[in-house]
Amino acid sequence: MVSEQPPALLGSGIDVAECERRLDYTFRDPAILVAAVTHASGAKHRLASNERLEFLGDAILGFIVCERLYRAFPESLEGDLTRIKSVVVSRETCSRLSGQLGLAEFLIVGKGLAVSKPIPDSLLSDLFESIVAAIYLDGGITKVTPFVERLLGPEIDKVVSGELGSNHKSLLQQWSQRDFGLTPTYEVLAEEGPDHSKSFRVSAQIGSRLYSPAWGRNKKEAEQRAASNALSELQGIAGAPQDPL
Repeated sequence: MVSEQPPALLGSGIDVAECERRLDYTFRDPAILVAAVTHASGAKHRLASNERLEFLGDAILGFIVCERLYRAFPESLEGDLTRIKSVVVSRETCSRLSGQLGLAEFLIVGKGLAVSKPIPDSLLSDLFESIVAAIYLDGGITKVTPFVERLLGPEIDKVVSGELGSNHKSLLQQWSQRDFGLTPTYEVLAEEGPDHSKSFRVSAQIGSRLYSPAWGRNKKEAEQRAASNALSELQGIAGAPQDPL
């Protein structure tokens, strides 16, 4: 439940210890945490809200994720790294992580927002970025980096595996070039249906290995599904062939 606090009580009334428990971080200066969870509508003035922290947190998130991607994928081009980052450091991801941590319970807002349910994703996303900045200001880069990597590391893995994002071919190419130094190719194994409505069965190939094939309503769709199967197999997950649509 969102905490509604008048300006005179700003900073009192939120369970700092419980918030720290969920973040797995103890603040040396709890006032920074209070500032991070204070929306402009619940602050004495705009400078007392979390807007500046949100600005800083966005940059810190981008830096930590970009450095991790740079080190993890030395063979990937700038455009490929940017595509992964755009999914990982997105409003959707940040708002979802806020929800997982239950941070909305500690949010300080004014009366107008307090009656609004559900809480907008944009507000939850800003809240997560503010928390990141608060940890950085309180403990420095050595404290905020493990916090970000603990939460966003799995998100990076999901994007690279194809579980998040839709361009499985691009992700497979990044994985293949990183681990094998090879570019995947795609082989059409079968075609079915009339010329105006053909389905294609395609398999991704890396070197001499063919991965589980997939059906699609056109070659592009079949290749995307075949790439998804290959990514699953590379992760040790069975990639079952897709049935014709």
